[in-house]
Amino acid sequence: MSVFDEHKEELEKHEFMMGKARGRLAVTMDLLTDALILVGQHGVYCTSNRNPSKPSMDLQTVLSSIGGAKELVSSVMEELRQKNECAG
Repeated sequence: MSVFDEHKEELEKHEFMMGKARGRLAVTMDLLTDALILVGQHGVYCTSNRNPSKPSMDLQTVLSSIGGAKELVSSVMEELRQKNECAG
């Protein structure tokens, strides 16, 4: 199933409120946040051998990558918002 079908209602709601591009990015942020939560929960059970208080190295890498992706998406959303304000 396509992400557009699976999250149709969320996409329609956010696209209506924020415009097509920013709405899709907002749903993307929600999906990334959900992924961070799931990986974080998994990290409770898969701890590092060197430091049991931290997730395993592969999970740390995934968490870092998803966090970076969220930062990038957020920066694009902000840039689109500013452009929209200047044009409006």
